[in-house]
Amino acid sequence: MGLVGFGQPDDGVIQMCYLVPDIQAAMNAWVEKLRVGPWFLLDHFTGTNPKYRGRDSKADVSLAMSFAGHMNIELIQPNDEHPSVYREWIDRKGYGFHHWGRATRNFDEDVARYQAAGHDLAFLAGVPSGGSVAYMDTTALLPGYVELIEIGAGFEPLFSKFYRASIGWDGEDRVRSFI
Repeated sequence: MGLVGFGQPDDGVIQMCYLVPDIQAAMNAWVEKLRVGPWFLLDHFTGTNPKYRGRDSKADVSLAMSFAGHMNIELIQPNDEHPSVYREWIDRKGYGFHHWGRATRNFDEDVARYQAAGHDLAFLAGVPSGGSVAYMDTTALLPGYVELIEIGAGFEPLFSKFYRASIGWDGEDRVRSFI
């Protein structure tokens, strides 16, 4: 086990995610109340070949990422009513904490390991960092899902860019382009 460029273990929790009804208001609250920023916003995300509980998914979300120390913080706002791992959670629990993101260099093996332990694959998609993500339904044991985040070719440069921007951030230029 090593470390990724922003100081978290490359086989451990690197992210905490919260579902929000208004991503602009949420980013502002995190800046104003917690001094977390800047935020990198992706207005529309569906993923590449997205599958929700084994079926093709049409769900679209806005997402934003920043860092609080070495921890990546993600905010997600559903943009539609299509069935998704996000709507599923909102319907059951409401807005707030949703998942932990866990980095993995052994994506397929880790998905299989979670499935063998009885955790359903709730969502699978390709992502802008060049890898894939898999949301494992760990909600019978934990108060959220575990998102396995494959360390793909673009992972390190993208997440490290977000991390470096947070170091000594002066509070200006609060929202920036994701890519």
